[in-house]
Order: sequence, then structure tokens, then C-alpha cells
Amino acid sequence: MAAKKKIAIMTSGGDSPGMNGVVRACVRMAIHMGCDPYVIYEGYEGLVRGGDLIRKMEWHDVRGWLSEGGTLIGTARCMAFFERAGRLAAAKNLISQGIDALIICGGDGSLTGADRFRAEWPSLIQELEANGEYTAQQLAPYRHLNIVGLVGSIDNDLSGTDATIGCYSALSRICYAVDLIEATASSHSRAFVIEVMGRHCGWLALMAGVATGADFTFIPEKPREDNWREEMCSIVEHHRKQGKRKTIVIIAEGALDRHGNKITPEMVKDLLADKKGLGLDTRITTLGHVQRGGTAVAYDRMLATLQGVEAVKAVLEATPETPTCVIAINENKIVRKPLMQAVQDTKKVAKAIESQDFDLAMGLRDTEFSEQYRSFMMTTAVQMNKQMLLPEKERMKIGFINVGAPAGGMNAAVRAGVAYCLSRGHEPVAIYNGFAGFARHHGDKPLGAVRSFDWLEVDGWASKGGSEIGTNRELPSESGMETIANLIEQYQFDALFIIGGFEAFHAVTQLRKARDDYPSLCIPITLLPATISNNVPGTEYSLGSDTCLNELVEYCDKIKQSASATRRRVFVIETQGGRSGYVATLGGLGVGASAVYTPEEGVSLDMLADDVRHLKEVFAQDKGQSRAGRLILINEKASKVYSARLIAEILREEAHGRFESREGIPGHMQQGGVPSPMDRCRAVRLAIRCIQHLEQYGRNMHNRVKHDPMSATVIGIKGASVVFTPVTTVEEDETDWPNRRPKAAHWLGMKEIVDILGGRPKYHVPEADLTGIKAKDVKRGIEPL
Repeated sequence: MAAKKKIAIMTSGGDSPGMNGVVRACVRMAIHMGCDPYVIYEGYEGLVRGGDLIRKMEWHDVRGWLSEGGTLIGTARCMAFFERAGRLAAAKNLISQGIDALIICGGDGSLTGADRFRAEWPSLIQELEANGEYTAQQLAPYRHLNIVGLVGSIDNDLSGTDATIGCYSALSRICYAVDLIEATASSHSRAFVIEVMGRHCGWLALMAGVATGADFTFIPEKPREDNWREEMCSIVEHHRKQGKRKTIVIIAEGALDRHGNKITPEMVKDLLADKKGLGLDTRITTLGHVQRGGTAVAYDRMLATLQGVEAVKAVLEATPETPTCVIAINENKIVRKPLMQAVQDTKKVAKAIESQDFDLAMGLRDTEFSEQYRSFMMTTAVQMNKQMLLPEKERMKIGFINVGAPAGGMNAAVRAGVAYCLSRGHEPVAIYNGFAGFARHHGDKPLGAVRSFDWLEVDGWASKGGSEIGTNRELPSESGMETIANLIEQYQFDALFIIGGFEAFHAVTQLRKARDDYPSLCIPITLLPATISNNVPGTEYSLGSDTCLNELVEYCDKIKQSASATRRRVFVIETQGGRSGYVATLGGLGVGASAVYTPEEGVSLDMLADDVRHLKEVFAQDKGQSRAGRLILINEKASKVYSARLIAEILREEAHGRFESREGIPGHMQQGGVPSPMDRCRAVRLAIRCIQHLEQYGRNMHNRVKHDPMSATVIGIKGASVVFTPVTTVEEDETDWPNRRPKAAHWLGMKEIVDILGGRPKYHVPEADLTGIKAKDVKRGIEPL
């Protein structure tokens, strides 16, 4: 038999949440692919020193690592690696263990060092031979070193990828801290200057500003004009005159003015506290390494796992001619990119900032970064820029309505939409409690369901969960289509902005189809998908789904701790999601589930029998290691018969006393409390896009609207693009109506990875249900089984 290929994994540079997920995925995928995985402790230091710092790993060694913060294999600066002698020692240490493939998770500096190491490898081998350390025959299998990089960085500062491992976890820590600070700031009517990490990259500061509704931000890529002092003071003064009691300014540690001079938190504090100016009671909070700490959020766990799996495949497929690659995420897809090109593009940003070419620096960031910057400027300076106002005749009256169950980000979307409307001179109007409130309570006294927004109140909604204007599952047809049409005419709405899940999508299709009968419905309508189930056709992402996954992962971490403490126990967790297995599958990826049951695949007795056998074998081999608890996730509609409770009882019965099982049902807790930063930021960006789309139509354009498919649309994220799709296209081509979900889903392939990394062996896949005439004929014996 040929010797197994040996792959080493190491973490380097600054730690970031999710690095342990990378190591776990690489170790288990390597074993699955028939390789021997090794880990190098203490980064490049361990590579140079060798010995017991390079260790072989087994499957069970990485159990429970997904929920751990930092990096469990350590990271350390290593000056010796900068010298050739250090790199020679590193090469010798790898060869002594039979390793010729290396996966490195770190920042751009760590990855640059890895590429240089690979380029030097042939000469290092020659030197080892010349020194008599090894013979040519011994070195023959190790003539080439294959390296694959993954980016672990909280700054999200590597070009060519939408996100780096750890960035959303760090953003989550920042937003959590700002949310806490806001409470005390409001109590004392204080101003807070909050410094966050980001020497050459303002991603954390900008996204935190968008997510928390901060008053002002400073980022390295886009310094303010020379009058930044006057600009900041005028915005803060405007907010205070409106009645706002708190002021939040977020500053990146690398913030500069247009001449390259550093702007410090102390400078900003002195300006806000100046008795001759605003005279605000001002404090500085530097968050520091709190941003790096803690366990990874659901998105970073998903990213770390998928990229780790891809890294193992890439290193096995690499040839001596293959350029060193880095694993990135673009358009919801895990991709391989040339490492040094990504590093060079990243360094261009720092050089552009240094040379004060700030337009180039912004241009080198992705389109979402620039768009979020414009979104932030628009929402923080509401009604201040008179140049944005439209002529009177082009201003519209736009109704805001939430339909379906609450989802994280709904309020942030409403806030952003209202801010844009006010900046343009439109009249945004809230329709409280969905179509049910519209139809039956629009004229209630003293407060009806239809009323104008109070910006001072709405401005505080950025971080609020649920739906402040209420929401309801009732469809227009149930409320009475004629009633709805008459009310739209009565209140003279020029457009409708609908936020919600599958019911909201269904409502838009009903309103569109009713246009022939009710001319007042010939107004532009757009839907912003918001549901924890992520089952709205026309988009790969719905607001609220990220918040839901964070809540589910946190719940499962606690349950798994309980299961681990008692060692031989399985918890069967029921997830929400309707007839879409998105939440269960991504949740399983984030918590390392032993099995996931989804509506798309179904559940059968044979499948359960296979899983029971597997669990028995797993627990039989368990010699008392910690973290031995197991989780199984089942979607609430995966089966009409096999519920979480029943499966837990079957497991308990079939275990015959060898292990325990319990069920856990987080229920509506999955809708979340405070929305995640990702949901908040995307809500702002997408809501503004929606209002911009609606305002293209203007007022009294009934005939144009009736014949334009783009007048009734769903906004969606498809790949890296934000697109509007006509509802006619979505309902006819993309919707699985009986199952209330899209016909195709980008995440379906992730279930195989959950099974592989959970160690689940092959199982009997449930048969598809027969329906209609075919089912009747088979039952009657007319057709064969």
C-alpha cells in the first residue's frame, strides 16, 4: 500500500474566532480523504522548533472545537522564520514527519511568509542534502511543498473575499458593546467616542456605525473633508435639537484626516466636550482585545468549516505548477484564488491610504463597502442635505407594511427606508399590524393603523428586535381584496414597501394579480424578504436568518455542554424553518451535529435504525474523553410522524441503557432578541435600494405600472449581486408552492459536509412520497410498487 499523504495545519498571526473550526474541518476532512492530519502548535515558532510541537491528530482530538474561541493550537510571532536558517529548520522538521502539504490560517503577513517558504522549498531541500542531513533518496518524495492559505482576520481586510474568518464575530462583539453603552449614554445624555480595531481597514468601524445607528464614524479609507470638525458638530447638534439624548461616534484605530494626520479619540472627545461648542459630557471607550475574544458566531463557523473542507481538497489536488492559493468566499460560493494576487491587492489599499489617494482606497474595497458608506451617510444626516430633496411633484407617499412572523432586521429596514424617504422629501407612512390592521383598524381613534412615522422614535430602532409596526400573517385576499384596494385609494398611496417572509411574497403575488380588477393596485410594490426560515424565492438570503442561526447555535452550545457533562447523552433538537431545511442544515454545520433531518430529504425508519447503530458504535468506542455529548437537529416539518420527542424516545429505547437521549425545543427563541449585525447592515442596504427602486416610478403612473413586470418585485441577494426580480418570474419559475420554498437552494450541498464532519456513515435515504393518481393506482395494485 502507498503511504498515506500527510497534511499539516497551523494558525498564525493574530487569533480570530473560527480558527478552531478551520482546524477541526481540516483534520476530519483529511481523515475522510484517507490522509494523516498533523497540527503545528504555536504557528511558525512551532514549525521552526519542531519536536512535540508537530503532532498527529485523531478524529476525536478536535471534538467540541467549534464552540471554542481563539486558537487551541496557539499562535506566536517567530523572528527565526524571517532568517533562512529558520526556514531550513522548518523544512527539516516537516520532512522528518513525512509532511509535504501545509494549510495555514492567518493574516496577509502569515500567508506571504508561507508563499515565500514554498518558493524557497527546492533550494532548502538541496541544502539539506548538501549538509548531509538526508540522502537524495530520502528527499525524493518531498521535492515539492504544497501550501493552501485561509484568511483568519477580524478586520476583513483581505482583497478578493467577501468575508474573512472571524470578522462577523468581532463585529458582533462591537455591536453588543455599543448597544450596552447606548443605554448609559441615553440615561445621562452623554456622548461616547468608541475606538475599534482597524489600522488600514475601516470595515469594523463602518459596519458597526451602520448596525448601531451611530452619529458619526471615522475610517482610514474615506477621511472627512478638511472641515470634519464642523461637519461632525453640525450633525450631532442637529440630532440633539431633534431631541436625541445620546451621541455615539465610532472611530477606527487607523483613522486619518485628508492630509494623513492621525485623528485620535481624544481629539474627538475634546471637540464634543468643548464648552464653547456642544459642551457634551463625553467619555472614551477603547474596546481593544474584547473584539477578538469569545466563541465564533454562526456565520464564522460556517465559513471556517466550508473553507477548511475546501483547503484539504485544494492541497490534495495541487501540483508543483499550481500557484499557492487562498480559499475565499464570493457570491455565496467557496472559491480558490491566487494567494499573492490577493495579498498584493490588499497592500495596495494601505499604500493608497499612505499616499492619500483615498478614492483609490475606496475603489479597491468591494461594492458593498462603498454602498454601506453611502447608506450610513444618508441615515445619519437625515433631512440635512437639501440637495437630495426631489421636486414637489416627484415626491411620493409610500406605505410600509410588515407581513408574516417577526424577523431580526425588520426594524432596521424600516428605519433605513424612512430615513431615505425623509431625505428625498417622500412621505413614509406606517401600516401597523399587516393587512389585518390595515383592513380593520385603519380608522381607529385615537390612533389608527395608518399613521406617519416620528423620526426621533424610528431613529432608535436600529438595534431593536421584532417588529415595532407590528406584523400579521393575514393575506390581502383574507382581509378582503376590495377593502385593501379601496384603502390604498383612500390614503392615496403611491407605492408599497413590504417586508416579510413567504406570506409577504404570497401577498405581493395576490396584489399583482388583482390589478386588472382594482386600478388602485397599479402602484409599484417591492418585497424585502425577512424570515428566519430563509425560504423566500428570488433570494439566497432573508433578513432574520442570521439572527436565528446565532440564537440556535448559542442554544445548542449550552445543550451540548449538558450532554457532554453526562458524557453518553444525545439531544434531539427541533428547529424552526417551515418546509425549508436551511436552519437545521446551517445550524448542524455550526454546532457539529451527528445528524440533520430536513423536509427536503425526509426521515425513515431505516434511516433512524442506521443512526442508532452509529451512535451505539460511537459511544462504545468512547473511553471517557470529555465533550462526548451528541446533537441531532430535526426540522419541525421534516416528518409528519417522527417528531423530536418520538426520535428521542426511539433512541432511548434502542440504546438499551447504553446511552441517554433527550429532546430540546428552542421554539420561538430562534426568532432572536437583538438582531445580528449582519441582518442589521443588510437591512439598511437593501431597504434603501428598495425605496430607490420604487421612486423611479413617481406618482400617478398607473398605466406604466400595470404593464411593467418590474413594478412588482422581490429584492434579493443572488451571489454577490443585489437584484430585483419580477414577481411574475419568481412565482412561475422559482417557487415550489406546495412546500412554500424555492425550487433550488444554494445551501443544499452543505448537508453532505455536516454528515462527513459529524462522522455519520452512509444511511438509507428515504423514498420519495407518491402523490396524486400514481399513488392511488399503486395502492389499488394497478401499477407496480
